[in-house]
Parts: sequence; structure tokens; C-alpha cells
Amino acid sequence: MRKKRLLQLTAALLCAVILSACGGAPADADYTCTVSISCATILDNMDQCAESKKELVPADGVILPPTEVAFAEGESVFDVLQRVCRDSGIHLESKFTPVYNSAYIQGIHNIYEFDVGKLSGWMYAVNDWFPNYGCSLYQVQDGDVIRWVYTCDLGADVGGGQAAGDGQQEGAST
Repeated sequence: MRKKRLLQLTAALLCAVILSACGGAPADADYTCTVSISCATILDNMDQCAESKKELVPADGVILPPTEVAFAEGESVFDVLQRVCRDSGIHLESKFTPVYNSAYIQGIHNIYEFDVGKLSGWMYAVNDWFPNYGCSLYQVQDGDVIRWVYTCDLGADVGGGQAAGDGQQEGAST
């Protein structure tokens, strides 16, 4: 009986170790940031939204409310996004773009670039600033607030038009 219990305990411990290695914060996570994901701009552009995507848009546009996430020094916005999506069961699709030496987010929550017009897609902001470079190049700092937002107008509708090169500055803190 004692041997069987020891075997069960060992198996449970092994499962816990294996599962912890598959997700969650890195073992050396000393910092936290806040991450959110929104496609609220689609709500004002449903007439342009692909019919097959309309049912995926949450009623309030919020895919992930502001969530505190642990991370380790040197992690990128992309690293954090991958982990939070995996841990929250949110679909994420990306590709590496050699020209920019960074990851490009094609789709989140099965909502993709161009699903709401030719100027639509995903953008990120850190502390209300929209960097004009890829998310895998931006290293997260302790306390950062990272917002992933779906734009229907090349960033102009979310305050990030300057990141797309249109020269607009309103709404962005630089």
C-alpha cells in the first residue's frame, strides 16, 4: 500500500513538473506587465467585416481584459503575447518577416488582417506608444502596459497612425 502511494505521489509530481514546463511564466520571471487584446474598432465597422468573422467579435470588443502577466528580463512583447494567448486559449497566428527581422501578427482570436477592409490588422502599443517596429524586437520592461488592438484604418482609428507612417500623432504618447 505504501509503495503504491509513493508511486502515485511521484506520478503526480512528475505531471505537475511537465505541465509547468508547457506554459505559465518562465521560471526566472521577476517582473510583471499588463496585457489586453481588443477588437472594439470592428464594432463601428461591422459593415466591412467579413461575414464569417462577425460571430467571432465579442459584444464589447474585448478579447482579453487587462491581465497582469509575469515575464523574465529580456522577453519581448511577442514572447509575452504568445504565452498569454496560449495560457488563455486564444488563437494566435504569426509569421517571421526577415525584412523587418521580427514577428508579424497575422491573426488573434481567428480575426486576421484584412478581415475588416484593406487597412485592417493588428497593432500593439506599449504605455500608449505605438512602436514603428516589430513586436519581437520590443523588450518588455517591468510595469509596461501592452495593448493589442485591431485597427480598421491603418492605425488612425486607434491612435497609432504614426506607426504606419501616415504622420498622424494624435492619441499617441511619444
